[in-house]
Amino acid sequence: MTYVIAGVSGNTGKVAAETLLAQGKSVRVLVRDAAKGAPWAEKGAEVAIADLGDAAALTAAFKGAAAAYVLVPPLVSDDFVAHQSRVTAALTAAIRDSAIPHVVLLSSVGAQHAAGTGPIAGLHRAERAFRELSPRTAFTFIRAAYFMENLGGSLAQLGQGVLPSFLPADFRFDMVATKDIGRLAAAELLAGPKGLEIVELGGPARSMKDAAVILSELTRRPVAVHEAPVTMAATVLGSFGFPAVLAGLYQEMLAGIASGHVAWEGGHRHVQGTTSLEQVLSGLVAGSAH
Repeated sequence: MTYVIAGVSGNTGKVAAETLLAQGKSVRVLVRDAAKGAPWAEKGAEVAIADLGDAAALTAAFKGAAAAYVLVPPLVSDDFVAHQSRVTAALTAAIRDSAIPHVVLLSSVGAQHAAGTGPIAGLHRAERAFRELSPRTAFTFIRAAYFMENLGGSLAQLGQGVLPSFLPADFRFDMVATKDIGRLAAAELLAGPKGLEIVELGGPARSMKDAAVILSELTRRPVAVHEAPVTMAATVLGSFGFPAVLAGLYQEMLAGIASGHVAWEGGHRHVQGTTSLEQVLSGLVAGSAH
């Protein structure tokens, strides 16, 4: 059986593909150009050239496969919402036309809501579009917690002992490592189709204050959380070059986390990630030092 994996140039798809290859499974990776596929071919994977917005190329890549892991990747652009719609439409058409039996989608905590969640709303729309193809194709929606790796974007002032946050320093929320997402995706692909299933992938509930304590230990210097009102998020992100529309979406998501709107729906299978925040921050700090 062949498993198709998208996102191998990023964190989750890379781990999913490597996990399957390590188990001797047949893997077909999706890449946008041959150069990105070469390292995967050396590892024993089949390479399919397909942009996630190209329905015809995706259909060809999905043909004959047992299952696929897909995602709607981010795009730093004011075209973000339209990009999400294009990718969702292409994936939906390819799943329908290829008749692939099982698809695992990387979704998000809060995806049960149609609005008030910023970029997560696009995953709500993807889930809704995919549901229309069920039961011909079985779907597993992995609703993952906030990525630990996102904290890497907050480390620019680490040398000054500052960890900026738009959330209250003591506010605790689930975070998960992308490594755990990739491993779960591989496990769900191997488990096979189960109809329509939602899996909530959580992690340790940690706060920005917890992160600051860990960073203090890693850098051997005091690190303190500097809070800013969530209403300032779009302005601050814009000052760092974020397009206005995308900055506004991130502000909405952060406000949704703080208010409890972006939270687990409940009533679904819940899996807990095993990678600690200490492990991820250690890697981020080491990477930022080079």
